[in-house]
Amino acid sequence: MKITASKSRNNISALAKQEERWAWLFVAPAVIGFLCFMAYPIIFTFIASMTTWNGTNNMFDHFVGLSNYVRLFGDAKFWKTLTTTIIYLLGIPIGMILGLLLALGMNRKLPGVRVLRTMYYVPVISSLVAVSILWAWIYNYDYGLLNTIIKILTGKNGPNWLGDQVLIKVSMIIFMVWKGLGTSIILYLAGLQSIPKNYYEAADIDGANAWQKFRNVTLPLISPITFYILITTLIGGFQVFVEVDVMTTNGGVGYSAATIVYYLYNKAFKNAQMGYACSIAVILTIIILVITAINFKQQNKWVKTMD
Repeated sequence: MKITASKSRNNISALAKQEERWAWLFVAPAVIGFLCFMAYPIIFTFIASMTTWNGTNNMFDHFVGLSNYVRLFGDAKFWKTLTTTIIYLLGIPIGMILGLLLALGMNRKLPGVRVLRTMYYVPVISSLVAVSILWAWIYNYDYGLLNTIIKILTGKNGPNWLGDQVLIKVSMIIFMVWKGLGTSIILYLAGLQSIPKNYYEAADIDGANAWQKFRNVTLPLISPITFYILITTLIGGFQVFVEVDVMTTNGGVGYSAATIVYYLYNKAFKNAQMGYACSIAVILTIIILVITAINFKQQNKWVKTMD
């Protein structure tokens, strides 16, 4: 009996080791991908941020410690572009509210609703460069579609949407909301359709009206969707670049439309200040991590699940 038990343990041990080897084999691609495309670039960027590397010289021969960070915090353009980036984030709640309202409308059995859903999602899958060029034409002061309509209706010339330091920010926010609206609609629509009908039936029995059902049933049960949209759009909002690069000239009048990533790009690839650009990237990463961590910390206070 002892010999049989010993053989059994050896067989189990061998099987366990074999399963472990297969487990590591399946996990390896993800781990290698993370090390090569996430961990290595992060470490490299942090090291480069403490040098005056220009992309061609020997990075380790130009170590300057924290000098780039000291210079960065005194850089007026850095603070201006960071402020502009934060202003653009005001479009996030606007897009979420519009997306929810449109999703509520599309959740009804209306004729042509499938075509409508497709139309709203087309901007999401369209080339960002292409739609940026399209909106630059719409906003054009001399012959743009928007000012042409304004002149037909009022007889007066429309404003210089991309030539005014305030209006250019409003114009960019409108464009960004339009571009991301389809994603919010689809996600909210999926969330609305996953809510069991018995919740609404129970609310009807309790005598709840439409607003009370929306506030006490719909909003809490789609809060995980809201949280997901909030996190992903915040991360994406801090990385706006293409829109500014395509729709403006040198970041707009007085650099009024430039974002922090646009500034980073100019420092890295136009001014050949790779080390300084890396310090901007490190600070941007820290900002995104802190904001994301705060949101995850606070989610238990308002994100509900269907238990």
